[in-house]
Amino acid sequence: MPEADLVRNNLNIALDGKHAQSNLFGLYLAADHQLIDNHTLVDHRVAECNSNEHYKGVLLGNAKAVFNGKIFVQKDAQKTNAFQQNNNLLLSEKAVIDSKPQLEIFADDVKCSHGATVGSLNAEALFYLRSRGIGETTARNLLVNAFAFDITNKIKSLPLKTHIEKLIRNYMSQLYD
Repeated sequence: MPEADLVRNNLNIALDGKHAQSNLFGLYLAADHQLIDNHTLVDHRVAECNSNEHYKGVLLGNAKAVFNGKIFVQKDAQKTNAFQQNNNLLLSEKAVIDSKPQLEIFADDVKCSHGATVGSLNAEALFYLRSRGIGETTARNLLVNAFAFDITNKIKSLPLKTHIEKLIRNYMSQLYD
């Protein structure tokens, strides 16, 4: 179960060298009355830089989460390529996410996008797995791991990746047993 009631992450990235690149990938699980508070700022200061930001959250119980991501593209940062996405899976009617992806663009020649999604487990996918003899806990674990795959797949260290996937399974099992 949760180890901390409040987790606050602040990341500030300045891309101030030509061809600089930033990749921010985050995965958070919150339950009970936890609050996970993510704030990111990626500042594109010069031309021809890339940033990629993708955060995913899984919220249970009375958990709350915040994603406040800002991408600035300064006037001299022409040919910037910036992507920002926040996806959330709410596994309780009482769970809450405040998602605010933001772009502030002062250059003309850029490719930038941002977005956010909030949803629940797909009932049809859960039914499909259950109709194949998979128990509810295992089916939910599979769906949550599939949701998290975009982030966990980026982990290069196999022992770390395996450990994180195990933490997700154990966490979900405690909640649904």
